[in-house]
Amino acid sequence: MWKSARSGAALLCAALLATACGGGEQAGTGAQEKVTLSYGVWDVTQQAVMQELAAEFTKAHPNIAVNVQLTPWVDYWTKMKAAVTGGAAPDVFWMNGPNFQLYASNGVIKPIEEQVDTSVYPKALVDLYTYEGKLYGLPKDMDTVGVWYNKTLFDQAKVKYPAADWTWDDFKETAAKITDAKKGVYAVGAELTSFQEYQYNTIYQAGGYVISPDGKKSGYDDPKTIEGLKFWTDLIAAKQSPDLKTMTDTAPLQLFEAGKLAMYWGGSWNVAEFGKNDYTKDKVDVAALPKGEKQATIIHGVANVMSAKTEHPAEALEFVKFLGAKPAADILGKKGPIPAYNGTQSDWVSAHPEWKLQTFLDAVSYAVPYPVSKNTAAWQEAELTHLTKAWTGEVPVQQAAANLATGMNDLLAKE
Repeated sequence: MWKSARSGAALLCAALLATACGGGEQAGTGAQEKVTLSYGVWDVTQQAVMQELAAEFTKAHPNIAVNVQLTPWVDYWTKMKAAVTGGAAPDVFWMNGPNFQLYASNGVIKPIEEQVDTSVYPKALVDLYTYEGKLYGLPKDMDTVGVWYNKTLFDQAKVKYPAADWTWDDFKETAAKITDAKKGVYAVGAELTSFQEYQYNTIYQAGGYVISPDGKKSGYDDPKTIEGLKFWTDLIAAKQSPDLKTMTDTAPLQLFEAGKLAMYWGGSWNVAEFGKNDYTKDKVDVAALPKGEKQATIIHGVANVMSAKTEHPAEALEFVKFLGAKPAADILGKKGPIPAYNGTQSDWVSAHPEWKLQTFLDAVSYAVPYPVSKNTAAWQEAELTHLTKAWTGEVPVQQAAANLATGMNDLLAKE
């Protein structure tokens, strides 16, 4: 899967701390000595292109072979935790935003000491993988969020397709018109478990924030943040979104692909899914997220990082630099997600001329980095614990948000 931000497993700081103790790294191997690097990835749909990139790297570096090791997303972080704790992490592996600071702060991954030109990547992604002034990973790909919409349902309801400059008011007006209770069609699914696509976007569009820039304070008790949450709970209350139980039983993605949702807030990674799905491949298109007080979308992307305990640091660095360079990005753009390297995304857009995929690239100009801290997983669990009560209507969203802010601040104080 290309959706990559929200971690599926909470990692224990104590386990990672153990890897930072003792033993410095070994020197790189001689220039002519043949070595094999292990490369950890989690997306089966990208396995082939990663193997192609590995082969291209070996062509240019005949003494270095690369073994691409696929671990599915559902097991990736659990396996990585065990490997890191046992000192057997891959030489190079994929990293996401929520886990980055935890790994960097505990000395599990190596900073990139060599000077590299980071101007070729979106600044938000460079910042995401920088910790205490040091760069630890080179961005591989990037993703932003848009509104996928079902043209057939819009046409049947005689509702205009979303305009490029639409607003929250336009979205709400559209939602009211296109909801058809008799046909079991809802405007959108106000999903709770996918903050990258839903809550984080509307929070920043409302002028709120999730976490302060210094990573020490929750923004959930800010009135504007609460307004961003109410965007979704109001849709549930108006029955323009299914209730939480319905969305738990059947995920909004499945409802959208069954023609039961007119709109789906999803990422650029959904191109692969919607392109192969018989229902959506010729019925959907994508528009920019509606504008609130501000225009905003969350930007995220995977980075390639090096294990602090790799026995081949020089070769690992060469591979990371190769993966972050233009030739690799050109290959990725034809067969994978949006490459992070600026100016190499046109092939990704042209691969599906039937959709307005330029929408996702245009969004970079107003994108907000995925919010993270040293132990993102801890307060992401708290988000679900407290906001579930607002999504079910058990408590008002203001109260749930205030309780979340208190709990999140307690967790941040312990980092």
